Amino acid sequence: MRSENETYSVDFVLLGFLSRTNVHMFPMAMILLAFIAALSGNALLMLLIQVDSSLHTPMYFFLRQLAFMDICQTLIIVPKMLADFLIPGNPISPAGCGAQIFLVLTMGISECLVLAVMSYDRYIAICNPLQYPVLMSRNLCFLLSAGVWMGASVNALFHTVFTLSLPYCGSKEIDQFFCEIPALLKLSCSDTSRYEALVFVSSVVVLLIPFSLILASYACILSRVLSMKSTKGQQKALATCSSHLTVVCMFYGAGIFMYLRPSSYHSPEQDKIVSLFYTIVPP
Repeated sequence: MRSENETYSVDFVLLGFLSRTNVHMFPMAMILLAFIAALSGNALLMLLIQVDSSLHTPMYFFLRQLAFMDICQTLIIVPKMLADFLIPGNPISPAGCGAQIFLVLTMGISECLVLAVMSYDRYIAICNPLQYPVLMSRNLCFLLSAGVWMGASVNALFHTVFTLSLPYCGSKEIDQFFCEIPALLKLSCSDTSRYEALVFVSSVVVLLIPFSLILASYACILSRVLSMKSTKGQQKALATCSSHLTVVCMFYGAGIFMYLRPSSYHSPEQDKIVSLFYTIVPP
């Protein structure tokens, strides 16, 4: 009985992004550069939006929220990831793993919802410009922001508590560069099929439904832009939306590929690459 209890107190071990090889310093340097670029770029963006009163609009309000989420996501994942290149068998306590799951999910789900809100903002601005001040009022922006953070936090807390309550009585080696639910479920010695189905349903709600709404919004925007007689107006509208749409496709595409596939189709190497495209690359 004592040995069984001890298995629950042992730290998890993150196997990391790559095995330690003679060339592991190159990906480490690239990730460090991406880390610095993400932090400095998003921090500068937040500062500019704060100091320039002309940017105090709904679009930049949500863009500032997105930049904050990206900074948090980067700080949650990358330092521990970089430590893996320096410390063989990167350990993480169950409490630390739980905190990372909660924070990564909170930021990830919040980003899903904010990207959907931003597409709605662009839809109103381009397709119904005269009603924009009413439909995207200051109070509504604050309510939408509060709803995003509250919904993401509650969802993340549920999944964190449930995942950590599962028994882990075998290997504690997580074949990933951060604590993530699919990687942890592989280590559990209990039947996780029902919970995997619940994760699938939750993923449909926070990934597929917002992504569908974004696509519908941009279909309406594209139709409106193509009907414009002004070439300058078309270019301005497309420039406003193109960067947002690029991040949307990258972020949602990777998330859908990761969480809406059956567990039997997952492989550790593939999951690590895909994870980069919704954790590190978008910021």
